[in-house]
Amino acid sequence: MTLSDHDKPLLGITLMLGFCLLAPFGDSLAKLLGPEMAVGQLVTLRFAFQAAILVPLTLLTGRVWRMSRGEFGFVVLRTLLHIVGISLMFSALLYLPLADAVAIAFVMPFIMLLLGYWFLGEEVGVRRFTACAVGFAGTLLVVQPAFTDVGWPALLPLGVALVFSLFMLVTRRIAGTTDPIGMQAVSALIALVLLVPVMALTPAAVLPELAWIPPGQRGWVLIALMGTAGTFAHLLMTWSLRYAPAATLAPMQYLEIPFATAVGFAIFGDLPGPLATVGIAITIGAGLYIVIRERAMFRARPPAPQAMHSGTPPAG
Repeated sequence: MTLSDHDKPLLGITLMLGFCLLAPFGDSLAKLLGPEMAVGQLVTLRFAFQAAILVPLTLLTGRVWRMSRGEFGFVVLRTLLHIVGISLMFSALLYLPLADAVAIAFVMPFIMLLLGYWFLGEEVGVRRFTACAVGFAGTLLVVQPAFTDVGWPALLPLGVALVFSLFMLVTRRIAGTTDPIGMQAVSALIALVLLVPVMALTPAAVLPELAWIPPGQRGWVLIALMGTAGTFAHLLMTWSLRYAPAATLAPMQYLEIPFATAVGFAIFGDLPGPLATVGIAITIGAGLYIVIRERAMFRARPPAPQAMHSGTPPAG
């Protein structure tokens, strides 16, 4: 019998902790590079390092990277959303402290719950709707002082949350039929095919965000670290789901917020203000409540008839 997701929960949790550490570290490197390079350049180089890491890994391990035309269309859409989401996040980090940007973007679970209700017909009760409203109110407490300080760029992480919610829905659509590493390798190549011509053909005077500024030695080191951290953070999250169920791992993701706070303080000396701290606590609390409700509802579902006869778990 092959190992199931439930066989090594501690390994799954450890891998998710690695993601929660690497993701803010990668974002902090993007924040360091932001004043020196255009956002388009950072995004392009981020995908270039993803391709440099995952394409050889895919080929060396013999992973499946071919896909049907329909799957390829979804991967293209997923890549476009990924490009937009990373661009918005890197732009937000030009203006906001790391912890504030990450905390505001954590409105994503609430957006995903609502999108699942509206477009996928998923069941959402009154208590989870209430938790969404409370969590969004907590996010607004983080946005308000940030908006006072920097203006409209404080809303950029909300765009990140919306785009990555759509990104996750598309990923869910094709996750069962595509190899995750092969898919991310193909996605990196698609991103480069889209980004490189745009970067090369758009005059910097027309759109400064797409300017190319030759990095120095320090810049290349930070870029390499950023691309590596971002790529492996995503892989750690993917691999964690092989060894522990999503219901076990979902609460762990909220550790990204305190880790982002610690990284932001260590590198930039930034700490959330009192109002933002209250908002972060409310957002985390509401998010964890939704996770607990999702877990309780999943456990309460009767097993599917096929599962009762075959001994396999019901589809989640």
